[in-house]
Amino acid sequence: MVEWTDQERSIINNIFSTLDYEDVGSKSLIRCLIVYPWTQRYFAGFGNLYNAEAIKNNPNIAKHGVTVLHGLDRAVKNMDNIKETYKDLSELHSEKLHVDPDNFKLLSDCLTIVIATKMGSKFTPEIQATFQKFLAVVVSALGRQYH
Repeated sequence: MVEWTDQERSIINNIFSTLDYEDVGSKSLIRCLIVYPWTQRYFAGFGNLYNAEAIKNNPNIAKHGVTVLHGLDRAVKNMDNIKETYKDLSELHSEKLHVDPDNFKLLSDCLTIVIATKMGSKFTPEIQATFQKFLAVVVSALGRQYH
């Protein structure tokens, strides 16, 4: 079980309370699909992903990026039980969608870059450390079904 300090809980809640979900969610997934093109194979049903411009303008990708970000709300609200919170989602991605669990880490890295860009100098090393800890727990929980 992961231990969270009051300060870490506050940092995570503050980050998510100020997010523009539509902007950050879509930009994070778009970045992931462009930087790591092999991740596109999981989105074949989303339409044209033939180049960076097509990915940037694909409304299905933007919408799913927002869905992913809202999915993180569940972890924020259940920080003491993230693994159990993501049990069904882990099973879905493993058993039905067959997503390589390494892709969760790639997406979390892209999310970190987008949030760091948005926060600028307010994204201090302490904020980053807490955010990385949070995402590492989420990634581990999503990969739980694979082990």
